[in-house]
Amino acid sequence: MTLGCARNEVDSEELAARLSADGWTLVPEGAETDVVLVNTCGFIEAAKKDSIDTVLEASGGTARVVAVGCMAERYGKELAAALPEATVLSFDDYPRIGEVLRDVMDGQAPEPHTPTDRRTLLPITPVERPGADVSIPGHGRLKRLRLDSSPVAPVKLASGCDRRCTFCAIPSFRGSFTSREPGEVLAEIRGLVAVGVREALLVSENSTSYGKDLGDMRLLERLLPELGAVDGLHRVRVSYLQPAEMRPGLIEVIAGAPGIARYFDLSFQHASPTVLRRMRRFGGSADFLALVDQIRALSPGAGIRSNVIVGFPGETEEDVDILENFLAMAQLDAIGVFGYSAEDGTEAAGFVDEIPEHVIRARVERIASVAEVVVEKRASLRIGSRVSVIMDSPGEGRADHQGPEDGVTLLTEGDYHRGDVVNALVVSSEGADLVARPL
Repeated sequence: MTLGCARNEVDSEELAARLSADGWTLVPEGAETDVVLVNTCGFIEAAKKDSIDTVLEASGGTARVVAVGCMAERYGKELAAALPEATVLSFDDYPRIGEVLRDVMDGQAPEPHTPTDRRTLLPITPVERPGADVSIPGHGRLKRLRLDSSPVAPVKLASGCDRRCTFCAIPSFRGSFTSREPGEVLAEIRGLVAVGVREALLVSENSTSYGKDLGDMRLLERLLPELGAVDGLHRVRVSYLQPAEMRPGLIEVIAGAPGIARYFDLSFQHASPTVLRRMRRFGGSADFLALVDQIRALSPGAGIRSNVIVGFPGETEEDVDILENFLAMAQLDAIGVFGYSAEDGTEAAGFVDEIPEHVIRARVERIASVAEVVVEKRASLRIGSRVSVIMDSPGEGRADHQGPEDGVTLLTEGDYHRGDVVNALVVSSEGADLVARPL
């Protein structure tokens, strides 16, 4: 069972490959089994609750339950004490996961780990690369074992993060930013295409930093055209872009290189410079609008999405006004709105000027309402345009500007199958979704 983001999906498929190579037989979810492996998410409070509920539900049967992933890594002994029903493992157990599960079956589960801060400061110069069998999730040399038949597959560019946003705990348990070698990424995508993948979704904690620890801050600009030229792959989509690190060359490649989706997943988080500085982030409404204008000058139809956090400690009504005005002016294609929640071990958890929960809820509703109007308007502007749709089910797929959580394109006619690529004319819109007629 996999919870959380696309990065966790990659980790699960790497674990599946390791287990299969070690003689384990994988069965569909819900089938009778000896061990249930739950890949947990530990990002925000709601995700942690979902992870715990999933572990408890899995514990209702006769199978041994093993928790891995971010929440297991982040809390270790604490989670094991709270969930005696499960064995809690660390990222360090990944390379020998088959052996560890045999120990669990024999009643010799390893002692729960004591979480440690995995961050180290890496120089922005070439560093010694890890060996072939490493515990960094998503950096193994084994082939992945696909766990579904989707024509879209996430592919890790890197793991970890060197930024120090005051609201985020990810660097403490995912570690410092570590890029994968370009050849490894290319080889993985070729392998995925061989089993039917049509779109590669590049994921990391911060894709714009790719290559900095390899001594080349422009490596992504050079790698993308090579990935986009892979035979049999329809497109490459880049996610998790840091606005403060966007470079003209990178914008030009995403906006114009063959085989690259015209899609910008920009992590704005807010638009008020005051709030962003407290988050230890850069920019503000004026900078972000200039970036949006720069993108649309090169590719008017490019998809632009973002997430924003409201209710951050110290946020004023004026700050919320700035965010609302920014969203109205930026006209993004997809907007995720989240209420702030203090995370253990983060700097912001110690801020004293917390916003009351009822105020946070009201601000979420306010900004979500604005976002809904903005997204609906942006979708309506696409009526009359042509789109290239990768089908995910008989009548539904996604166009270039639509990421995994950004709405879908519904076809009015035709007998198409998962993985087909269909050129279509947009005839109407429904919220973020498009309705299109095949050409």
